Amino acid sequence: MSTQLQNRTLAILATDGFEQSELMQPKADLEAAGATVHVVSLKDGEIKGWDQDDWGQSVAVDKTVSEATVSDYDALVLPGGQINPDLLRADADAVAFVKAFAEAGMPIAAVCHAPWVVIEAGLAEGRDMTSYMSIRTDLKNAGATVHDKEVVVCQNGPFTLITSRKPEDLDAFGKAIIETVASMEAA
Repeated sequence: MSTQLQNRTLAILATDGFEQSELMQPKADLEAAGATVHVVSLKDGEIKGWDQDDWGQSVAVDKTVSEATVSDYDALVLPGGQINPDLLRADADAVAFVKAFAEAGMPIAAVCHAPWVVIEAGLAEGRDMTSYMSIRTDLKNAGATVHDKEVVVCQNGPFTLITSRKPEDLDAFGKAIIETVASMEAA
């Protein structure tokens, strides 16, 4: 196990319908780099993933959004899928949680359809971003500059925003999150 992210704690914000690989692989990558990773959700217990075209595995929730404190974390990861980010962006507490990471200057990473949540939090304008192809117009309409790349790391503004397009980009996505968090000064 790497110790790149030792003493770092990251939150993954997700709810039912998260794209299975987009939560599981980043979580595994971050833990392999030495981080503690908490799954934060709208409800306690477990949340159920979506695995390509049917329901997938369930994942234990470590904290609800109402229990989680942004200052306990070093970064936020938003997995995609269509269902998960659509539910999150409609939840005022989840959107406020995302905004709080930006206000604290902490990195936010979003893959696939998860940039919908970034848009809802008002954090896309003036940012370089990528996403799943079907929501790129949404990003443009929110004021982002859209790129078709496996990962885009945008460091302009008070926080770093990391975005990726799809499950095939998860290796680059995980690497970008690890590099960004590892380069942060110790809190």
